[in-house]
Amino acid sequence: MDEELGIKDDHYDRNEKEEVFTKIVRAGKRTYFFDVKMTRHEDLYLTITESKKRQGKEGKMFYEKHKIFLYREDFEKFCEGLKEAVDFAASSPAPERVNYRREEPETELEACENEYSNVDFDDLGAK
Repeated sequence: MDEELGIKDDHYDRNEKEEVFTKIVRAGKRTYFFDVKMTRHEDLYLTITESKKRQGKEGKMFYEKHKIFLYREDFEKFCEGLKEAVDFAASSPAPERVNYRREEPETELEACENEYSNVDFDDLGAK
């Protein structure tokens, strides 16, 4: 916008959303931004942004961001779903880690394969 001439940049006005409220939540390696914004038609909506600091291939640091837009008509259902999921996760015991190594082979073939797959190369030269 050129204030002196009173000329508005239409592209700027079209893309600029008025930020009404912001809440920043730092949680370990992540930061969450809850931004309430207003459209040009004065409708409110929420953006939730997750930001994580990452290191690029060349060692340069950058922020990886994931964003969702939540519209007013979806607030109630979103909150209900989120609360239900959080309540479930908070009240459920942590699952035991799965041990993918089996103590005993399931079949004779696997037993045979395991017996011959452990070769000690020092034994090959001894007679």
